[in-house]
Amino acid sequence: MLALCKEQVPKTAMKDIFVLTYDRMRRYEGAWHMEQKVLFPSYIILESNDGVLLEEEIRNRSLLGPGREFSPISQDEENFLRRICGKKYHLKMSKGVIRQGVTTITDGPLTGMERLIDKIDRHKRMVRLRTPKGENIRYLPAGLEIVEKS
Repeated sequence: MLALCKEQVPKTAMKDIFVLTYDRMRRYEGAWHMEQKVLFPSYIILESNDGVLLEEEIRNRSLLGPGREFSPISQDEENFLRRICGKKYHLKMSKGVIRQGVTTITDGPLTGMERLIDKIDRHKRMVRLRTPKGENIRYLPAGLEIVEKS
């Protein structure tokens, strides 16, 4: 679908097209391995200066399959995703510590976002974040390695 949109949607309607990814750790063969996963598996993100024109071009070319819909994200959601994923559209692994029951992110894109943590799975080295505002995204996964707990 990504390649099809790149091919068929004119550059006047679309600035960029991409999928967001994130790092996570998985343990197999007796060791931990870094993997890249798609942050929103059933979504392709299209960036445009004119959302109305973009939606019109996508509908005219029948790029949305049955049951699929065009869903613009809010400015707050866009700012949040840009902050954590950066210019490479990738959410890197973060590191943190837990001291006296308080989680502090010490390294990575989640630094300073401790208040957004909904759940930490130390066994899987994952965290579930609440998005600060917005209507489309509620929670998103991210890699977080807790390197120290006291």
